[in-house]
Amino acid sequence: MSVRLDKLDLSKHVIILTGATDGIGKDMARILAGFNPKRLVLPARNKEKGNNLLEYIKSSNGHANNVEIWEMDLADLQSVKNFANKFINEVGELHVLIHNAGIAVQNQIIKTKDNLELQFQVNHLAPFLLTSLLLDTIKKSVSTELPGKIALTSSEANQFGEIDFDNLNLEKGNYWNPIKAYGNTKLMNVIVAKELGRLVQDDNITTYSLHPGVIQTNIGHLNYTISNVLFNIFVSILGLKISSEQGAMNTLYPIFPLENKETGKYYNLGIEHEPNKVAYDQEIAKKLWDVSEQILKDHKMI
Repeated sequence: MSVRLDKLDLSKHVIILTGATDGIGKDMARILAGFNPKRLVLPARNKEKGNNLLEYIKSSNGHANNVEIWEMDLADLQSVKNFANKFINEVGELHVLIHNAGIAVQNQIIKTKDNLELQFQVNHLAPFLLTSLLLDTIKKSVSTELPGKIALTSSEANQFGEIDFDNLNLEKGNYWNPIKAYGNTKLMNVIVAKELGRLVQDDNITTYSLHPGVIQTNIGHLNYTISNVLFNIFVSILGLKISSEQGAMNTLYPIFPLENKETGKYYNLGIEHEPNKVAYDQEIAKKLWDVSEQILKDHKMI
């Protein structure tokens, strides 16, 4: 079933969307730009890709006057902190924060410059840091009439995930099971959205975690080619793949229109769905939150 968005007026909304240079993020950026946001800030790790994204938006709908490409690399915690500080100082208001960037790694452990496993940092810890640094700005910017939105693009792979506090950083090498390792971080997304929703329920902010569908994107660009080929054959046989544009719509549809829905919910293909039952464990949620904060404190990020 095709999901459609109503015509939106985002002229009062400042929006940050990560992961916009590829895949569904690229179409999300194009769609959001068409709704005339006050400012649409698109962080990009690669400057050339950022410029290409801007040209894509201009050529697609012409609504690029309020679109800005800013530098940020989720695999570098200091880069995330620099982005947040610059944003607070130069923009100072934020209504919608969409964490769409993500990465999947197979058959190898890749460490970031922060000495953290790449998936753990890019998919969980860096978005957690960015949210933490910008949360006060969001709280000050929103109101009953202009509610805030914080969303994390998760995956149905969360159903295979687990939270192992002795191996959060995947240092024990469960990288041999790529769905499991990736699923762990996608479960973290669901848990963070739920716990954050609980913490900001009285602040005119609604949180979401979302599975857009199976789409051919650049998420696994670090993986061996044969793994990607086999994956694409598998999902094609099952008829699971959808277009990038449909994935973008599936992601945006629960977030908009602008009235707040019940917070902390998980959506699959734009429809409310039950995540991994671990996501409902309040004790695990609080511990994940506290441990994540402690890692960031140890890295002198918060």
